[in-house]
Amino acid sequence: MISTFRPVHYPTDSAWRIPSTDECLKYWHTYNLPEHIREHSRLVAAAAEHICCLARKKGLDAPLKAVVASALLHDLGKFYCIKHGGSHNQLGASLVMELTGNPAIAQGVMHHIYWPGEIDIHKFFLPLVIIYCDKRVKHDKIVPLEARFQDLYDRYGINERMRGLIYKSWQQALAIQTRLNQALETDLNACTFNCRGMV
Repeated sequence: MISTFRPVHYPTDSAWRIPSTDECLKYWHTYNLPEHIREHSRLVAAAAEHICCLARKKGLDAPLKAVVASALLHDLGKFYCIKHGGSHNQLGASLVMELTGNPAIAQGVMHHIYWPGEIDIHKFFLPLVIIYCDKRVKHDKIVPLEARFQDLYDRYGINERMRGLIYKSWQQALAIQTRLNQALETDLNACTFNCRGMV
């Protein structure tokens, strides 16, 4: 069956509430995120913040606070799903909508595993940066895409179907990286995202 889902472009100048970093950390506590998931989320947020700063210098509409909040909350449903099953991105997006009422932030959470639409950095900056930064953080280290996806193959590539899905995700991450590199005029795969003073 072919999906007819089309992602929605949420305006960055909307009146939706954006939780502060402190609020995001309180949500971590409320949903019992273990330290290793918190550290992963901190690094994803720091990388996303770095990309936002580069994007703003190039004149792109990069909603810094919303991007950081979405990055900090992208794995909010993970610990529950590890214990009880389910899709952590779907649960996390539902929790984020309930907590914030902000569909742009929830969209970044919902689609941090795979983006179902066109890779348009100008139209879908927030969710594409979240998915890209998540794919650059292996556990608690920022790594090149190849290292992250090798880890995913090693841990989850248990059959041909799973290996195919991981390969598809890797190709998408490379395409997002290419679009970001073009827009930012940089080589993000070589970037270590110096995170001092961020998040």
